[in-house]
Amino acid sequence: MSTLAAPTSADQFEIRLTDTPVDPATRAAALDSPKFGTVFTEHMARISYRDGEGWHDRRVEKYGPLQLDPATAVLHYAQEIFEGLKAYQHADGSVWTFRPQANAARFARSAQRLALPPLSEADFLGSITALVQTDRDWVPSGEETSLYLRPFMYASESFLGVRPSLEAEYLVIASPVGPYFSGGLKPVSIWVDTEYHRAGAGGTGAAKCGGNYAASLLPQQNAYAKGCEQVCFLDATTNTLLEELGGMNIVVIGADGSASTPPVSGSILEGVTRGSILQLLSDAGHEVNERPIPLAELRAGIEDGSVAEVFACGTAAVVTPIGRLASDDFDLTVGDGGTGPVTGRIRAELTDIQYGRATDRHGWLHRLV
Repeated sequence: MSTLAAPTSADQFEIRLTDTPVDPATRAAALDSPKFGTVFTEHMARISYRDGEGWHDRRVEKYGPLQLDPATAVLHYAQEIFEGLKAYQHADGSVWTFRPQANAARFARSAQRLALPPLSEADFLGSITALVQTDRDWVPSGEETSLYLRPFMYASESFLGVRPSLEAEYLVIASPVGPYFSGGLKPVSIWVDTEYHRAGAGGTGAAKCGGNYAASLLPQQNAYAKGCEQVCFLDATTNTLLEELGGMNIVVIGADGSASTPPVSGSILEGVTRGSILQLLSDAGHEVNERPIPLAELRAGIEDGSVAEVFACGTAAVVTPIGRLASDDFDLTVGDGGTGPVTGRIRAELTDIQYGRATDRHGWLHRLV
């Protein structure tokens, strides 16, 4: 059974409506074929923090630029975190999100790692509920569309000194989106980077913070230059084990139907989509292994056929088949280069749950409107 709107702090948010509302025709045009992360709704949720006072001034206000002092801590010491989740319109017009409690818990863990003040689950759920209820008309209803929600927090104190900020701002912005990859569901090519690393032991790899993504941009740029859409990182200790892509986890499907994925060990982000897919695979009878995966083993498996499919997964792209794996000394086609049957089935099962087309037997859905 899905989770109905549980008690949250949504009613504690003051609604301050925009004084420049978008006309319905303009909004309809934006929702017709939304591109990922380029158009944003009219409002944003916001809460402020000050040491000694705690979180205060919960509100939904007009979407607009942020005013930052040049000495604002986040600009100098990168003390910030974020999350990503989606709101889905179901056939009856109701709007739901998927496992937001897991996002709230990860957000709190990220805050702890970056020495930012933790936000309660009630405030996290309340903020996204208040925003979606305010901007309900911005939730698209087309195939493969959703309202992408981006909660984030940054150190807002104005000072130059290496210590945790005594002030912070938490916001949620929303963007109507279509598929993450403009070409829709099709296999991507992955460049395995052997020079750069996304994170190392004891670092911030398990936190969802901007620095991890900034570190991935140059390798990602290099992957583009090699004719690939994404980059895969190896572990920083031995440079031999798969870790994750620039923004997605990776899953390997064996010819025997088994599923393997690198373990969450501190340097890999604990993806909500990743965890959900592993549960669905287990439900379907697949042997699921969270274990170190040597690149050499993956290469050999692709070459001898013991590896049948490889896919990436994350909130934005959901499930993306990997059709090609390449590096400086190899270039391999995974299976027949297309979308494998397990990849296609698991993606369909997950999205059917998210859009209300299938039974939510794990209680993952949470109603917003």
